[in-house]
Amino acid sequence: MKHSLLCRLAALCLAPAVLAACAPPASIEPTQTPTPPASQELAAEPAATQAPASEEPAPAAEPAPTPAEQTPAETDDPWAVDSLTLEEKVGQLFLIRPDALDLRITQEELDDPYADGVTELTATMQETLAQYPVGGVVLFGKNLRNEEQIRNFTAELGRATRVPMFIGVDEEGGTVSRLAKVESLGLPQYESAAAVGAQGTDAVRDMSVTIGDYLKDYGFNLDFAPDADVNTNPDNPVIGTRAFSSDPDEAAASVQAAVEGFNETGVLCSLKHFPGHGDTAEDSHLGVASATRTLDEMRGCEFKPFAAGIEAGVPMVMVGHITAPNAVPAEEAGLPATFSHTLVTDVLRNELGFDGLIVTDSMAMGAITENYTAGEAALAALEAGVDLLLMPAGLPEAFDAVVEAVETGVWPESELDARVERVLSAKRAAGLL
Repeated sequence: MKHSLLCRLAALCLAPAVLAACAPPASIEPTQTPTPPASQELAAEPAATQAPASEEPAPAAEPAPTPAEQTPAETDDPWAVDSLTLEEKVGQLFLIRPDALDLRITQEELDDPYADGVTELTATMQETLAQYPVGGVVLFGKNLRNEEQIRNFTAELGRATRVPMFIGVDEEGGTVSRLAKVESLGLPQYESAAAVGAQGTDAVRDMSVTIGDYLKDYGFNLDFAPDADVNTNPDNPVIGTRAFSSDPDEAAASVQAAVEGFNETGVLCSLKHFPGHGDTAEDSHLGVASATRTLDEMRGCEFKPFAAGIEAGVPMVMVGHITAPNAVPAEEAGLPATFSHTLVTDVLRNELGFDGLIVTDSMAMGAITENYTAGEAALAALEAGVDLLLMPAGLPEAFDAVVEAVETGVWPESELDARVERVLSAKRAAGLL
């Protein structure tokens, strides 16, 4: 299925743009260590709309109802893979906005940072969780009001499902900082990752410890940081000072320090945006972004911070919606990295030795939604080797497509089980199970 699906999807893609490239340093050896923006949102920002009127919150102590068909098998370990129903296993692969649990809210409203966001767990949202028991949620600025509301909301979400969820946020330090921008919280402010990186690795490690500590205090267990891009293209519209440096070795040292800092706090962190968004001239929130480097050139530049983060024990890597036509076989040349078996499995998983969780960037970005349905995108990413699907543009369609693919044998249940085992292992390591 992989090759036929990839070929069909590749025909839908936009032609990659020609971008500037820098001369690569010497090639790195792959590490042997085993193991998806604040002024910007992860998805494109449509015109402001209003979300449906808020409901009465569901009783805090009540877990989400579990339908009879989702009753787990008898087992000594309630969170073993074989104790989960098919729906619970598929659900572990999805990370969504909490707003997506209210199916009356449109995708346009979900993506709009100025529309009202959900700030509490309602009965309607719990009903959706019973039908689509997702593996995690990602909160944005519009879901955060004040200290009491944030603590209550994360606590409600933490006990809303039988298998505890990842509760994530984008908190890089600098422009992409959801909690730090809630003024009433009085949290530390950082100019940018680049500014902190210029102060040295001790400063980067201290920032990561500080951020991890306050995220954990407010009930979060996952941060989509640090940014592991190398900012080599001055025309890049989306990375800039979110990257630690324009020098790959300096960026690598900072990324390693950041991962060490987050690991010290117990909050999971995620490198982004593999194979590297720093040399592109487009914004993948709006459409396809492209990098023109060869695989060897990427080894000498873009891959260095990712290799350093993997060596430091990063638990998660986000793959970006970036085409890399000169780094992949011809049949994958038009595909975003999210759908490239070469980049996700052959390079990230095998060559760089990463055995943690691989997550997509937001599947509601224009680079995906302009060319694929939610179901097509979900299956293509899983075929490439991704573990987690971040914020699909249509939870029911994407979720049902994966369930159907497993039920019909189009995507083997053994593959599903392997992904779920990685998710559950990460949750055990984070103390969630």
